[in-house]
Amino acid sequence: MSNIILPPGMVLPATIQPKEQPKETDSPEEKATQLPEPTGYKVLCIVPDVSDTFENSALIKADAFRKTEEHATTVLFVLKVGPDAYGDKAKFPSGAWCKPGDFVLVRTYSGTRMKIYGKEFRVINDDQVECVIDDPRGITRA
Repeated sequence: MSNIILPPGMVLPATIQPKEQPKETDSPEEKATQLPEPTGYKVLCIVPDVSDTFENSALIKADAFRKTEEHATTVLFVLKVGPDAYGDKAKFPSGAWCKPGDFVLVRTYSGTRMKIYGKEFRVINDDQVECVIDDPRGITRA
């Protein structure tokens, strides 16, 4: 029995159990249903894969270094945009700054981080987008 006092009629949910990874036979649509849906003015992004080797080299990066690089990345790929994102005409007079399918540049450590099946995602505010990038290759954090 829990010592938490709850309002009348409210019950704590059962312990959250880990979910199995999607099956390889699942369609892309089935896999996509497992992604969170951004609400309000939020933008759901995925962190692009970090290279295993240093640029123009066969030297392999240490796991800790790769994790730091992933955590501090400034380049994200936009997956979904919340229903209220870019809706403020006074703040965004020229319209949306980005759309699903864009690579964007954000400040280091921006957004709420989460991992889904080992892949890092971020939920950022619509006004955290600083640039849209055609080709993110070669862009690194300074």
